[in-house]
Amino acid sequence: MNYGKALRIARAIAGLQQKELAEKAGLNASHVSLIEKGARNPSLGAIKKLSDALEIPESLFTMLAAEAGDLRGIKEAEFDGIGRYLARFLVQYDSTAKSTKERATIRKQARSA
Repeated sequence: MNYGKALRIARAIAGLQQKELAEKAGLNASHVSLIEKGARNPSLGAIKKLSDALEIPESLFTMLAAEAGDLRGIKEAEFDGIGRYLARFLVQYDSTAKSTKERATIRKQARSA
């Protein structure tokens, strides 16, 4: 699992700086930096705090951290569910969706995908 990669991806999508994410998650900014660099693995508590701050399910955060060898044995239905989570996350931060109505339509489409 590469939680540094997952954190960089999710933080970039959310448009947050490391310091902003750390404050939102109630973590030390240097701890967040070390996780992103791969120098530290987050605890289960830190994963929960980061996921909550990024407004994504812990399972999606973990999936973003997965590497090829970590995915063996995952069922197709699980991938489908994770794909829906990812679509909702991306839509949530989609800056091209200009109106609230347009964002709601995109979210509805992501849920039914």
